[in-house]
Amino acid sequence: MNSDPYSGLNALINIILIAGYLVILLGAYVLTSISLMLFFRKVGVAPWAGWVPIYSTWKWLEVGGQAGAWSLLSLVPYANIVPFVLLAMGMYRTGIAFRKPSGWVVLGIFLPWLWCLLLAGRENVYEPSLITAAGFPPPRAGFGSVPRTPGA
Repeated sequence: MNSDPYSGLNALINIILIAGYLVILLGAYVLTSISLMLFFRKVGVAPWAGWVPIYSTWKWLEVGGQAGAWSLLSLVPYANIVPFVLLAMGMYRTGIAFRKPSGWVVLGIFLPWLWCLLLAGRENVYEPSLITAAGFPPPRAGFGSVPRTPGA
């Protein structure tokens, strides 16, 4: 019988690596959820929505003036780029409501949790009327949202 004297050590290393990876994922989830919760509170969406994975993307898209149903494409391989692009467009529109320059979209794309935390700060004022004044449709959720009729 051939047995590897290091197999137990290899198994232990793998368990530690997997546990570390799970801790990092959990930390990223908590950080993102807290930042979305604070951001949603600022823009008039129920803060608890930041903790529900697909629903938070749904509401985030609606705050940006997009249809929330696009978030379901996050579950489809290769089609998940669509909600990402729509979120970037929504970040631009939301940035207008916070009087932020278009460069803030770059921050939102690479560090969305930081983008949400900075916009949720006390010194920032959310003015959704600026979105429509810039020629974009109003938000679909939160302050300044306009109810949509089916088929519109």
